[in-house]
Amino acid sequence: MTSTARRTAASTSTTTAPEGASDLLALASALVERAEAGEQVEVAIGEGRRTTVRIHGGAVESFTSATSHGVGVRVIRDHREGFAHAGSLDPEVLDETLAEARDNAIFATPDEHVGLVEPDGVAAIEVDHWHDALVEYADQDKVARAIEIERRVLAGDPRMRSVRTTAWSDSAARFALAASSGIVLDTAGTSCSLSVSAIAGDGPDTATGFGADGAREPADLDDDRVVDDAVRRATELLGGAPVPSMRLPVLFEPRLAATLLGIVAGTLTGDVVLKGRSPFAERHGEVIGPEWLTLVDDPTDLRSLGADSHDGEGLATRRNVLVDRGRLARFLYDGTTGRRAGTRSTASALRGSRGLPSPGVQVLAVDPGSSSADEMLAGIELGFAVRSMNGLHSGVNSVSGDLSVGAEGRMIRGGALAEPVREVTIAGSLQRMLLDLREVGSDLTWLPGGSGMASLIVDDVSLGGR
Repeated sequence: MTSTARRTAASTSTTTAPEGASDLLALASALVERAEAGEQVEVAIGEGRRTTVRIHGGAVESFTSATSHGVGVRVIRDHREGFAHAGSLDPEVLDETLAEARDNAIFATPDEHVGLVEPDGVAAIEVDHWHDALVEYADQDKVARAIEIERRVLAGDPRMRSVRTTAWSDSAARFALAASSGIVLDTAGTSCSLSVSAIAGDGPDTATGFGADGAREPADLDDDRVVDDAVRRATELLGGAPVPSMRLPVLFEPRLAATLLGIVAGTLTGDVVLKGRSPFAERHGEVIGPEWLTLVDDPTDLRSLGADSHDGEGLATRRNVLVDRGRLARFLYDGTTGRRAGTRSTASALRGSRGLPSPGVQVLAVDPGSSSADEMLAGIELGFAVRSMNGLHSGVNSVSGDLSVGAEGRMIRGGALAEPVREVTIAGSLQRMLLDLREVGSDLTWLPGGSGMASLIVDDVSLGGR
């Protein structure tokens, strides 16, 4: 749920931070005020507390609770950018970090495109991701809840054999950003998650199932869904075997649709496009999918756990349409890549307090269609309902768009789910899969990672089996 690529341990924000956030902002602003003539200074400071509980065999396997601090200082002078970071907010360390960033700028290669962004007049949304209920949630309740999840999974089906691990994780984080360009903001957020990995068996055959949910406070976690998903996914693929190789429609549930379209969106960021490392780099304005496909990056959508008021450089977030009714409409830029491309930032900078900003997807969502998941399934005479994909890191060439990944799932026969299938591969290309999209479902689901996805059917996919 959380990512250091965004902000801090709880990488979300609020426009009105709880009491205490202003001390981080004061530290950041004090360093910025020391900017010298002809110098731009940006300071990002983060502070977070994370707790992780792992359960195995009805007992605590590990319990970790830690607090972290981070500061990142960016100095730009004469088109040279220097950056330094540290893990302490001690005044002497802050002084040393500023000095180190200045030194690094002296030795940096000049680049006319580097620089801080300036406020562009877009109004920020109001987001409140801080929940005291998470901060006040007792450690013993976290442990008891995770133990109960494990117990329920084991009792969920006679074929359940064991639980590899059950985990509770939570974080509460604050972030402050100040820049000599006039950007000043402080934010805060809380998050928590429950996850379980379980093993089912039938004779010598075994299968693994995973369930997870995320929320801003404990009361919003759906324990039933975590248990049901783990049991269902572990048991429904028992007895699975390869099928003959063929070409057929593939049905992706929302979770896996997010994976597929997330790979596509990852090739639409300014850094990879400018380097020519995207299969869509030269295709702006071209038709890349069916006319009903609209894909957006919208961190202003409050239905998402990833909704945010500002990006990593302090610009107000906005709705960016990536694919508009089948046409490639936009690439995502931060300040530097936007200038390099001859345009402006799309407020898509991602960053942690200890790293430089870079463009990326914040809240990916697809416009839903009109058919339910059941109606989509009923419309497939012969197909494959994929339940998991593996080897994504090695099986996807983000430059060419070629894709070949391992998969498990169930055959679709006569509009209904049929036998389980394992040890097969899905192969094709991102470009072809987009053009071969048959339908997007009405079952828009907001996932723990923040994406808003619905089921997808992709026609004429190569399924490699025996």
